[in-house]
Amino acid sequence: MKTIDETPTRPANYALISGVYAAALSGVAAAARRRGSVPRGADLLPLGLATFTFTRVLTEQKVEAWLRRPFVHEPEQGRRRPRGRGMRYAIGELLSCTRCTGSWVGLGLVGLHAASPAAARVTASVGTIGAVNDTSLAAFSWLSSRANTAIAAAEDAA
Repeated sequence: MKTIDETPTRPANYALISGVYAAALSGVAAAARRRGSVPRGADLLPLGLATFTFTRVLTEQKVEAWLRRPFVHEPEQGRRRPRGRGMRYAIGELLSCTRCTGSWVGLGLVGLHAASPAAARVTASVGTIGAVNDTSLAAFSWLSSRANTAIAAAEDAA
């Protein structure tokens, strides 16, 4: 990761992003405490899996390229990188980082849980199904590749 001095940004750009996140986190925490709707136990795994799914959609999937386009350069081949200078660049870094975006998505899902636990459960269910689907597809691809490699090795040995 580049230091602030190596990017076309200022510390104030990151401070503003951090301030917005801290304010949102404070608001969600206060709302959850006031409503008594802090996610616990059985809610945490679905919310975590949904965070994984929605983060991948926001940071990697073509369907959300329109959202990233003003902030992230996405070449046909190669690594995505932030565009522009200042706040535009800082937001591009955020949208290029699954870990960073995941913190915001998780905050949003916990905020939804604080506002409407039922809506959060539906949303988390959809995201969890997406995560299970992604994992299943990756496992199937891995198993198919191993089987194909074993078949090719057996054919070469024969």
